[in-house]
Amino acid sequence: MSLLMSKIESLLFVTGDEGLSSKQLESLTEATSIDVKEALTKLQEDYVQSEYRGIELKELAGTYQLISKKQNASTIQLLIENPTSQPLSQASLEVLAIVAYKQPITRIEIEDLRGVKSERPLHTLSIKGLIQEVGRADGTGRAILYGTTKEFLNVFGLNDMNELPPLPESQVTEDDNQTDLFMTKFQEAFGEQKE
Repeated sequence: MSLLMSKIESLLFVTGDEGLSSKQLESLTEATSIDVKEALTKLQEDYVQSEYRGIELKELAGTYQLISKKQNASTIQLLIENPTSQPLSQASLEVLAIVAYKQPITRIEIEDLRGVKSERPLHTLSIKGLIQEVGRADGTGRAILYGTTKEFLNVFGLNDMNELPPLPESQVTEDDNQTDLFMTKFQEAFGEQKE
């Protein structure tokens, strides 16, 4: 049972706000519905009873999700009010560079360039005030178009977007100083050290 609980917890952590239904959990863990229900109940009890855990398991709209405990709301609010204190991940830096050079751009276009999902980095960058919605694309679905903000210019010491280093015309190499300087500035601004 503990292995099944571990698998379920990992799956729910990875899916974040989307959560998973009990049927999806059964399929992904190859467990019976009875075992999944029992594991979910045990996880819920463990989270509630443990004072040192900051999360709990809730069923919302037919899906199970890991959410933060209500008593930690004021601490989480501090993070929301001061999001720039957290360094950007490599994924967020990549998305920010793409938005800066290709704006206005949709999430799908960003994901096509990166080859991976980019919802979380886009959310992080929006919270930090570095990107914003600048319009809607024409066509089916009217996808959100993203662009950089004045805060982006302030953080990187730019007067306008024309001061961004030009993209190299050929393939990027190890000694491409322009790109190196740009990424170094990103990393310095958000506390990441270049390896």
